[in-house]
Amino acid sequence: MTPLKVALAISDFAAAFMLLVVVVSLRFDVLGGAWSVVELRPLPLGIIYGLLWVSSLWLTGLYRLRAHWTLRGEAFDVLRATAVMLLAALSLIYAFDLHSISRVFVVMLLVAQPALTIAFRSVLRRLLESMRSDGRIRRQILIIGAGPEARDFALAVERNRALGLHVIGHLRTKRRQSLAVGSVLGEIDDLEAILRSHVVDEVGICLSPSDWRYVEPVTRICEEEGKIVRVSIAALGGLLGGGRYEEVAGLPIVTFLYGPDRFLGMIGKRALDIVISSVLMLALSPLLLGIAAYIRAVDGGPALFRQRRVGLHGRMFSCLKFRTMVPDAEERLGDLEHLSEINGPAFKITDDPRITKTGRWLRRTSLDELPQLWNVFRGEMSIVGPRPAPPREVDRYSIWHRRRLSMRPGLTGLWQVSARSSSEFDQRVELDLDYIDRWSISMDLKILLRTIPAMFALSGR
Repeated sequence: MTPLKVALAISDFAAAFMLLVVVVSLRFDVLGGAWSVVELRPLPLGIIYGLLWVSSLWLTGLYRLRAHWTLRGEAFDVLRATAVMLLAALSLIYAFDLHSISRVFVVMLLVAQPALTIAFRSVLRRLLESMRSDGRIRRQILIIGAGPEARDFALAVERNRALGLHVIGHLRTKRRQSLAVGSVLGEIDDLEAILRSHVVDEVGICLSPSDWRYVEPVTRICEEEGKIVRVSIAALGGLLGGGRYEEVAGLPIVTFLYGPDRFLGMIGKRALDIVISSVLMLALSPLLLGIAAYIRAVDGGPALFRQRRVGLHGRMFSCLKFRTMVPDAEERLGDLEHLSEINGPAFKITDDPRITKTGRWLRRTSLDELPQLWNVFRGEMSIVGPRPAPPREVDRYSIWHRRRLSMRPGLTGLWQVSARSSSEFDQRVELDLDYIDRWSISMDLKILLRTIPAMFALSGR
């Protein structure tokens, strides 16, 4: 789910909500009626209508990837969505015998709605294009192929800033192609190494018919890592099924989604992250300040510990925690690695000599993780998700482990509430992948509820 999709959905919902409130007020309040006429209060009615309108736009394809955006084309699609919405409204009126709903009200609403939606979307797209031109919002795409097909696809992507996609480079076949847009990072055999060393959100496959044999193995590797794959129809050759047909600047492609792309749900997840993190930071501010002051008074040095961690698709960020170890803990790690109790790349020992007395209590209660609420608010983490790992650990991942990186890391997760004391790294990863495959808002809420008793059980370490 791209930032543009999120922003468009929020904008569409806001436009529909505000319009419903205004039109109902004009039709019933100002013209002699009252809200009681429609039997629903403005807030729930506006929310229901907003969700219906976003659903209508989704059904007509207005949240699909597009590299060739025009105001005329968008306006036509919004009118199609309006027709779907009108058909649904008339069907509901007829099915439930809602004769009290004014036909004038429906006409007013569905005449103003497309105009307002088009206006909101145009302003939003221009704003996002401006931000993306500055490099503030973008996703990275790696192109498989360096021939004419790859060049056309890369040019289409780079010319349309509304996509928010940046071509980081190409992988060529062994026939020394040289028509690529941008740098050639290597050959197709280097794919796994490039996915490890670069931030790659999506992979585009644009190959000539003579190279179709590479499509399936490349796609399988990307599936293992949870990447979105966009395959040129010309390169598909009928080899794979189950994709979603889309169009980029007139170029037909098939998209294979191997990571979480539950559009409306992911919007809700991010909104939930912002609300929960901001509320908790405000509510717990006395506790956070108290812990920080206590660490400085008792243990000295900085109260916060910052460590580089690997986030979504390999993005690096500075993860915050209350300091629980001695200042030179990182330098002493090499002397302790052979004592790790985890079977796999992760490191953990029960009686780590680097942990301070204060730190041991903070870890048992998991209070040392609270500063990561700021990482959640910034969008580097989520409240629920796979735990963020340091680069030294990710460097030792097997390819199937790396699919953990296809979702934002979290403060808590499925393995923390299911197998917190497990010493098997593979079991933890399996639980993380199960979470990614079955993710839903309700699942996040259930994990949050299970996290609270896990904290009180003092099982952290």
